[in-house]
Amino acid sequence: MNRPELRQVGIRDVAFGAGVKVVEPCNLYGCTIGDGCFIGPFNEIQKGVVIGARTRVQSHSFICELVTVGEDCFIGHGVMFINDTFASGGPARGRKELWCETRIGNRVSIGSNATIMPVQIVDDVVIGAGAVVTKDITVAGVYAGSPARRLRM
Repeated sequence: MNRPELRQVGIRDVAFGAGVKVVEPCNLYGCTIGDGCFIGPFNEIQKGVVIGARTRVQSHSFICELVTVGEDCFIGHGVMFINDTFASGGPARGRKELWCETRIGNRVSIGSNATIMPVQIVDDVVIGAGAVVTKDITVAGVYAGSPARRLRM
C-alpha cells in the first residue's frame, strides 16, 4: 500500500503585527497580518497576502495569493477569494502569470459565504452574505446577489 505525502497545517513564515490573535488550526504561510487582527480557526491565508490592521477574518475562509485586504475590515465565515479566472478555458495549473490580483479597501465588510473574484473594492463597502463579486466596486455602498450589484449607498 502506498503512503501519501503528508503536508501539515501550520503557521510558517508569517509577519505578525502587535496584538494579533489566531485561533488554531489555521494554515498561514508567507503572509503579513497587521496589528490587532483576529484570525479565526480553519482559515488558509497564502503567501504574499497582506491583511491590514484591525481586520477580522472569521472561520473557514480562504484567502489566496495576490490578495490585499485593507484596515478595519471584516471577512465573514466561509468567504472565498479566487485568483484564477480560468482565462485560458480551464485552470491555470500552476501558471501564476494567468492569476489576477484582488485589492480590498479599508472598512470593507464581506458577509459569510461570499465569493470574491479578482477585483478592486473601494473603501466603505458592505458585501452581503452569499454574494459573488465579479466586477470592480468603485462606489461605496451595500452590494449583494450573484453577480453582486449595489442595493443602496
